[in-house]
Parts: sequence; C-alpha cells; structure tokens
Amino acid sequence: MVDKITVVGAGNVGATAAQGLALKELARRVVMVDIIEGVPQGKGLDQWESAPIEGFDARVVGTNSYDETAGSDLVVVTAGIARKPGMSREDLLNTNAGIVREVSENIKRTSPDAIVIMVSNPLDVMAYVCKRVTGFSRERVLGMAGVLDTARYRSFIALELDVSVEDIQALVLGGHGDTMVPLASCTTVSGVPLSQLLERQKIEALIERTRNGGAEIVGLLKTGSAYYAPAAAIVQMVEAIVRDKKRILPCSAWLQGEYGLEGLFLGVPCKLGRRGLEQVLEVELTSKERVELNRSAQAVKETMALLK
Repeated sequence: MVDKITVVGAGNVGATAAQGLALKELARRVVMVDIIEGVPQGKGLDQWESAPIEGFDARVVGTNSYDETAGSDLVVVTAGIARKPGMSREDLLNTNAGIVREVSENIKRTSPDAIVIMVSNPLDVMAYVCKRVTGFSRERVLGMAGVLDTARYRSFIALELDVSVEDIQALVLGGHGDTMVPLASCTTVSGVPLSQLLERQKIEALIERTRNGGAEIVGLLKTGSAYYAPAAAIVQMVEAIVRDKKRILPCSAWLQGEYGLEGLFLGVPCKLGRRGLEQVLEVELTSKERVELNRSAQAVKETMALLK
C-alpha cells in the first residue's frame, strides 16, 4: 500500500478505476480530480459510503483542485474528450493534447516523484505529451493499452474454445488502435499453442475482433464507450507497481532501441515493479508480426507529427 493515488478524470473509466483501487486497498487515500464541480466530490463520497459494506479502509475523496493530490505516489490520467460529430482526428488529437498538457503540468508541480499511467486517447501520443511536459524518466510514464487489448483477445479466445480465461496466455503489442499486433505465435492455452487448437482462419478472425474491440462496444452502447475492462486494466497495472510484483504486462513504453524502434511510446512486454517500468522484454516475432509492429509504430509516429 502507498500513501496516495490520484485519478485524473471522474468519468466512467476514472471513477470505476478509483473504486477498484480502493477495493484492493492499494493506497491509504484515493483522490479523484475533475474540472466539473461536484462530480468528483459526489462520486468519491458515494464510493466511501460503500466502504463499510465492501470492507475497505482506503479513503476515497473527490476534488476540483490539484492541491489535494499533492505528493501522490501514482497518478492515473483518464481526462479527455471523445470524438464528436464533425470533429477531425487531428482536432481530437490536439484538443486532448491540450488537456493532457495542462494535467501534466499540474502533476509535475504537485507530485514531482509520481509514476504516471496514461489512459487518455490517442494513448501512445498522450503518453509522449506527458513525458515531454513533465520531463519524467521513461520508468515513470507508462500507457495503459496492452493490458486491456490482451484481456479482450483472451476473452474472445475463451469464448471460441469454451475454456477458462485463466488458462489463456497471450500478448498484444503495438499502438492502441486498429494497428495493434496480437501475437498469435505467443498465444497458448494452458501451454498448448493456439495454432494446435484453432484453424488459422479462426485465429485471424479473433485477432481482427480484438483490433475492433473498443469500437464493437461503442457500437453497442451508442452513447458511450468501454469502462469496466479499461478500469480493471488500470487496477492491474497499479497493483503490479504498488506491490512490487514484477509482473510482465504489455504496456505502452518509451522505446530506446528495443525492437529496433526508438523515440515513441508503443505497446511492448514490460516488467512492472515499485520503480515503475523495470525492464522491456524483447520477444521473438515472426516476420509477419515484425512487419505489423513496424507498421503500427509508423502509425503512431504519423499521429505524433500532427501535434501542434
């Protein structure tokens, strides 16, 4: 347990993540900060009132001021807007970049020793904005994407094979979007390669569904996007760091030559511990997976180039 974890943004993802952090008692104090007056305070109070029933003592509070977040050990950033009708991809990018820039300035001012987990989209580029504004080392700025994408991939495989999700091991690398790279070559079911259990055509269909996992939920909800699975992914990453678990999880990390790539955030297998990012693992890729990872990296770089 650490002293304080801050969640920036009290929307569905942020509030659900804050509740998950409190339930696992990963911090003595969980602070939600949001610009909308009353919303973080109301949700924080509601969550705290669930404590006697759920049996946790992590104090949950909401605020509109970063002063109450001061000295946070970890900061989870979920702030940003969703794309609206008539809004271009570049408009969305630069609107959210402005929000993340302001958030990052406040993190640097109030919690200069924090580890930051970026969730705002486009995720890999927003992590870059945060790192550049804060000046934090790469060990202390990570993006949450691969954990979520891998969970979706595993859940779809479990449905197809009618087996427990716990028996499926998998990795999804690359940018958070339709260029992500689920590694079929590294996917096993209780140690048995997926290729021995499913035909190639079905595996490709599962990979394609994974790439469109977020859009599938948006299409069903009509007026919203996923938040239960994203929040669970955030909690898993935070728990790995707070409890120094040395877990190997796919996260968006600042690359410095790994996989032949550098100067961008991209989803790769990461060892997470109390210092944040402790190691980037390089796994052997097939030639097809290598091409796809490079294509994904290029897509991230093209989006970075649109930043104003």
